[in-house]
Amino acid sequence: MDGLDGSNAILQQEQQQQSLNPKDWIAVDPQNAWDLLHEERSLMTRLTTSCADLDDILGGGISCKQVTEIGGVPGIGKTQLGIQLAVNVQMPSFCGGLGGKAIYIDTEGSFMGERAQEIAEACVEDISEYKRFLHKDSQACQGEIQGKDVLQNIYFFRICSYTEQIALINYLEEFISDHKDVKIVIIDSVAFHFRQGFEDLALRTRILGEMALKLVKLAKMCNLAVVLLNQVTTRYMEGSFQLSFSLGDRWSRCCTNRIILYWNRNERYAYIDKSPYLRPAAAPYSVTGRGIRNSAPHCKRSKLV
Repeated sequence: MDGLDGSNAILQQEQQQQSLNPKDWIAVDPQNAWDLLHEERSLMTRLTTSCADLDDILGGGISCKQVTEIGGVPGIGKTQLGIQLAVNVQMPSFCGGLGGKAIYIDTEGSFMGERAQEIAEACVEDISEYKRFLHKDSQACQGEIQGKDVLQNIYFFRICSYTEQIALINYLEEFISDHKDVKIVIIDSVAFHFRQGFEDLALRTRILGEMALKLVKLAKMCNLAVVLLNQVTTRYMEGSFQLSFSLGDRWSRCCTNRIILYWNRNERYAYIDKSPYLRPAAAPYSVTGRGIRNSAPHCKRSKLV
């Protein structure tokens, strides 16, 4: 009898749904593509990387409302770029920032407070210099932000397992609703805890897919940038060994943009590997004492002898 009662309940629910106007089930009205394009362009804000050449190929910098994955070999500057973005997001808009705060999720223990302070102090100096260039009141501006203030505006989470990482991703929406000035979320690195300890690869793929969907939703809903730093491996493709992002091909479809950092002889380069809006292009950059900057001869890697 219980089975029949259950079937009858389902039938009654279907009949009620059929009796309703289909429009009652549609949450939003349709939008034409022209209005959608105008909305995307008007609301699209970008965050500078502090490297003009890199900003140029990115259309002005890292995009908000999108998930950008950045990968590269060890020592190429992934964490340096992550810290730079966490600092830059706090700059005013006329300096290429968003005037907001940052969430930095460290899964590997690679975040360095001392290095963040160096980049923050350089950023403060750059802002002051740029304000003087614009003939603003430099004395009034000097009290606006200091290196200590920049560090205090970076919400830092140290994650030691994939279960902690999943829990934190689930918590981010609530945290950001209480901290609406957050404009960027950086995960360094997204793959570290998922590269080992998973015997069920199908389960890993499903978990990663759900995590990616939540990050995409978060970026769009909160109008912020999500940057995922990732490790790379080498794969033999088309007759040669090529750099490939960790976590496989399915994960690669989850991100809006993908940038590969690599060495070209003695110089660091960034290459746009995937983007629905940007053409494939490469640009040189340097890691200096002041942070990420345009490529310079004295910042090139020393040759091994």
